[in-house]
Amino acid sequence: MNPARGEAELRCGDACWTLRPTFEALVAAEDEVGPLFGLVERAAEGRLSVAEMVALLWHCLSGERPERGAFGEAVVAAGVANVLPAVRAVLAQVLAGR
Repeated sequence: MNPARGEAELRCGDACWTLRPTFEALVAAEDEVGPLFGLVERAAEGRLSVAEMVALLWHCLSGERPERGAFGEAVVAAGVANVLPAVRAVLAQVLAGR
């Protein structure tokens, strides 16, 4: 993991993934969930859905991605409180424009 490149770590139980919010990953997430600045606003208002979190994180996974449903289950099993630091890190990269 390289924080200088905007990477973050996501731990869900025994699984650990590196998140890399590349331009390509963010465009794919935006295609799915809509404008990312709207996502940032919903997150700030506490209205970010689990589906939006999973979509954003899944698109930002570095390397081989797990099956989307299994990834979503792992995120839910880990709990929103445990996943929020990774979500915040990715959204911070959106705002920072790195």
